[in-house]
Amino acid sequence: MSEYAGDLTPQEAWELLLSDPAAILVDVRTEAEWRFTGVPDTSETGREPIFAEWVNYPAGARNTQFVDQLRDAGMSPETGAPIVFLCRSGQRSIGAASAATAAGMGPAYNILDGFEGAPDEDGHRGVQGWKASGLPWRQG
Repeated sequence: MSEYAGDLTPQEAWELLLSDPAAILVDVRTEAEWRFTGVPDTSETGREPIFAEWVNYPAGARNTQFVDQLRDAGMSPETGAPIVFLCRSGQRSIGAASAATAAGMGPAYNILDGFEGAPDEDGHRGVQGWKASGLPWRQG
């Protein structure tokens, strides 16, 4: 896969979304994650996030239509719009950013720590990431 543009903290990603009217957030988690753990609320930017699973639930198989779904959502090499990718912990979104870059889209960025972050020493999520940073979100 191609090298993506880099990693952003959740706050840096939010600031990019607020400051660049062309920037778009793509949430690559599964439908179950969107429904049960919530989604970023980007209403302040005037643009809704794009929801495209990087892997399918429950099988966990890679979504072979991912890049096509991005194109269907209006992303293309011609726009040059910044794309920030979000998953649960910042891992799947690396693959998504790389795939978008390989397709000529972007610049494509990964959001560090994702929506909920990695599990803590007790196995709990939510101490890092978008939600823990106090950024806007809503129940899916």
